[in-house]
Amino acid sequence: MDGREAVIRVEEVTAGWGGRVILDRLSFDVYRGEIFVILGASGSGKSTLLKQMIGLHRPVSGRILVSGVDITSATGEARRSILRQFGVMYQSGALFGSMTLLQNVCLPLEEFTDLPKEARELVARMKLKLVGLEGFEYHLPADLSGGMKKRAAIARAMALDPEILFLDEPSAGLDPITSASLDALIQSLAPALGITFVIVTHELASIFAIADRVVMLDGRTKRIAAIGPPADLRDRCADPWVRAFFRREAEPAAASGAA
Repeated sequence: MDGREAVIRVEEVTAGWGGRVILDRLSFDVYRGEIFVILGASGSGKSTLLKQMIGLHRPVSGRILVSGVDITSATGEARRSILRQFGVMYQSGALFGSMTLLQNVCLPLEEFTDLPKEARELVARMKLKLVGLEGFEYHLPADLSGGMKKRAAIARAMALDPEILFLDEPSAGLDPITSASLDALIQSLAPALGITFVIVTHELASIFAIADRVVMLDGRTKRIAAIGPPADLRDRCADPWVRAFFRREAEPAAASGAA
């Protein structure tokens, strides 16, 4: 990744609540156009980090730069401009059950643009087609399978043509075949649309299939355990706990006693 542009730069970020530190002085870059995965055991702070990166919460200390602008301190129109660069798909999909897929995808366009209804619906149809849901525009979420709901949520996240898409556990609750299909969709969208993906997941099969790089959080130290391509971390990481995690092995005795 040498020489590539860092579209997101996390600098010495510490996060927590009520005096409890959840993440301690994290620093890493996300490069433009890559598929970047946030990984870690349960309770390691994956969701906390995601919320910091999309501006839902501010860190205790440190900065998060998006295209060179600090989202942790930006206010007003500057902050709004940064947030428009994001698309977010939450774990549940968060689709509105009383609205059709077309209406769901139109929502961001209604809020953030002055496009007339016909133009909004045209854009929404294009996004649904991109994720393989052409012909389902007037279906309600309840009519869809779990995988189709995830695809619809991705279409809505793409409505404003974001530079960065954040996906929270996109494969959660999906069978292996549907999960693999979703992986293939993500792999096709990244180069076709020039989107940078930041994905929170613990699904190792998906990680090895799609991730350019992984940052692995360590809930014991509150810091980064390792960062790099997943195969490198599995085969060559100096930390035996990291290698064991990627190989789905029992935790090494030496690592279990580590601080």
